[in-house]
Amino acid sequence: MRKKTFAAAALLAAATLTLSACGSGDDATSPVTVVSGDTTNKAATVLDQPFEKPDLVLTDTLGKKYDLRAETKGRPTLIYFGYTHCPDVCPLTMSNIAVAKKALSKADQAKLRVVFVTTDPARDTPSELGKWLKGIDPQFIGLTGDFATIQAGARTLGISIEPTHKDKKTGKTVSVHGTQVMAFSPKTDGGYVLYGENATVDDYTKDLPKIIKGENP
Repeated sequence: MRKKTFAAAALLAAATLTLSACGSGDDATSPVTVVSGDTTNKAATVLDQPFEKPDLVLTDTLGKKYDLRAETKGRPTLIYFGYTHCPDVCPLTMSNIAVAKKALSKADQAKLRVVFVTTDPARDTPSELGKWLKGIDPQFIGLTGDFATIQAGARTLGISIEPTHKDKKTGKTVSVHGTQVMAFSPKTDGGYVLYGENATVDDYTKDLPKIIKGENP
């Protein structure tokens, strides 16, 4: 596992560079994928100044209110901002985590919280999120809500997301969002480890047992 310690302020500037315009297909309503800005080639970055967990109250896949801080307090938590219509980065990231999670003991699996916050709430309704996540890991938590609220929450972690829009030249639907996964400690509730989109199943498999304990990977 390659890792390096950075000040949170420096990471904030770097993290906002990693944006992915996700999608696929050739028709006018299909999205297109473009990834730019990630030149670090790091799997994990351990922060010397952890980020505070976003103060987000959204809607889960059952249509119920979900207070992120309250529901995940004292729990090892991974948070990712993405959307269900993404054909590559988002499902790959969630699948990698799901596979790694299965390698944990049953007790550790029960402790871990994996939260997927949509960047496309107009299309990602609670039921749509539920269907999508069920195919990856039914225990994963899906959240949707007001876009401005979600965007502001992501920004507190240095993760940029933009509203879904149609590309003027191609007519394809494009959603641009940061591709980082933030890991939060069960000891402090601080976001102290950040993973880039190049993190593999092996990376998560090696690191999750330590994340569960609030240790540095």
